[in-house]
Amino acid sequence: MQSARELAFETLLKIEKDNSYSNLSIAGVLKDNDLEDADKAFFTALVYGVIERKITLDYNISLYLKQPIKKLKPEALIILREGAYQLLFMDKIPSHAAINESVNLAKKRVNFASGLINAVLRRIDENKLKLPPEESDNYLEVKYSCPTDLINLFTGAYGIEKTIGILEHANGPQKIYARDKEKGLIEIKDLNEITNKQTTMHIQDKASQLCCEALAPQPGETIFDMCAAPGGKSFTIAELMQNEGEIKAFDLYPQRVKLIEDGAQKLNITIINAQVGDASKYDESLGLADRVLCDVPCAGLGDIGRKPEIRYKSIKDIEKLPPLQYNILVNSARYLKVYGTLVYSTCSLNPLENEEVVKRFLDAHDDFELVEQRTIFPQEEDCDGFFYSVMKKNEARH
Repeated sequence: MQSARELAFETLLKIEKDNSYSNLSIAGVLKDNDLEDADKAFFTALVYGVIERKITLDYNISLYLKQPIKKLKPEALIILREGAYQLLFMDKIPSHAAINESVNLAKKRVNFASGLINAVLRRIDENKLKLPPEESDNYLEVKYSCPTDLINLFTGAYGIEKTIGILEHANGPQKIYARDKEKGLIEIKDLNEITNKQTTMHIQDKASQLCCEALAPQPGETIFDMCAAPGGKSFTIAELMQNEGEIKAFDLYPQRVKLIEDGAQKLNITIINAQVGDASKYDESLGLADRVLCDVPCAGLGDIGRKPEIRYKSIKDIEKLPPLQYNILVNSARYLKVYGTLVYSTCSLNPLENEEVVKRFLDAHDDFELVEQRTIFPQEEDCDGFFYSVMKKNEARH
């Protein structure tokens, strides 16, 4: 059986080569390998930690290389990152174990680099964590392992103090929240609670629950959830409606619609009508809703603590999102009854995806008015970063 370190190596290599999602990759490995609980925790912490601290690790590794870090084989670099992360950020791992196990892994997987890996890790252990001088352009990038482009985006939008708060929270422990049918929002200390109570609660971050509460759904109403999969917001909305009324929950792909159906069945929710639907295209046959939730595809910049690879996204790719988000918002608004409520939301911390999309919409639709708008900063609520805007539809002006 493979060790937790070897599984972490293979997982990190796959994520690096395939650009795959860390949470899905980790879940797949845990499902396919019968690890002890301690090994599961170590494997998960190691994979997430290496991705989260990649810039910091690479800076420290580079200090002891005679060649540019980019010239290292991916396999050797990943073993170095694993070892460096254990030395610099995992206090309970003895230094000799971190170094020796990394060297053994190198001999097994990339034999030619074992001497280099041994030498570099010993220097890192000797000198501990190093950062550039505070006045350096890359100081914040290395300290928080966050690309300068993203730091500049946050700083330009929210200022340096809030930016540092976002980055410090992202590199700290992330709380796990759930929605309980009776108790509402709860914090989960032990994931076994979920396994034992599958029919009464589902995992959902606090920010998403606050968004559902802002929609303020009422028993007996018709609600549209335009981009619903995997279904968490639909489930919470149904519980707020006391399972009375109808929720039409849409997704582009049949397999994701099935996730909504399966989740609703586990929770004994009967008012969700999950169906394939394109949120960017109007379908008159769907009728009208009392309230519409428009939780659009986004860059996910509020989730960098839970999904660390998001921080390395290209800013140019992120800039392509607002036109799609605006089109989905415009289309979603067409399903709303007069005096109905429209909520636009993202799990991104980026005014281009948030306030500016809403402003563009309101400027073009004088029958809608802004009721409430909120950016949830992770360091203030100890949850994911999030944005929602609540709008009301009035009678059209002539």
